[in-house]
Amino acid sequence: MGCCTGRCTLIFLCSLQLLAALERQIFDFLGFQWAPILGNFLQIIVVILGLFGTIQFRPRYIVVYTVWTALWVTWNVFIICFYLEVGGLSKETDLMTFNISMHRSWWREHGPGCIRRVVRPSSPGILDDYSYVSVTGCIIDFQYLEVIHSAIQILLSLIGFVYACYVISIFMEEEDSCLSIYISLFEGTE
Repeated sequence: MGCCTGRCTLIFLCSLQLLAALERQIFDFLGFQWAPILGNFLQIIVVILGLFGTIQFRPRYIVVYTVWTALWVTWNVFIICFYLEVGGLSKETDLMTFNISMHRSWWREHGPGCIRRVVRPSSPGILDDYSYVSVTGCIIDFQYLEVIHSAIQILLSLIGFVYACYVISIFMEEEDSCLSIYISLFEGTE
């Protein structure tokens, strides 16, 4: 088998997806974004399963990867709609943290070029340790960074979906041809 086969390409795409999901998982952990953390965790598990299925010639594992890829694309479309506030969604809600905490995207305060200032409230009756964070000078707003992350995930997933379908068809053809050889060997012995 040559190295430019669909199988090798799917292995490469799964590796890229794994790296992209791990990178995204790290930044979602830094922002305590529990819904994306859970989604990324499932993505990592299923991509490893797809990688294993591709390496070990297990089409059923690749089918699981293919089905999950469709769900993953849907999740990332939701993330894009959430951060762009499409259809009544608001990035200011605690939806991504399951309403457990007030944390937001890590990129909100730590994006490229962002200058973060902590402003202490001067009103009486407000706790001294409570502060407001002012962020200015960002080159790219945090919501667009989140949209870019999701768009990359969608692109990798769609290409992975196509190659996974191709690899499944190749594996099934090889399985059918092996089965026909096996049947012809046993029919010839009778």
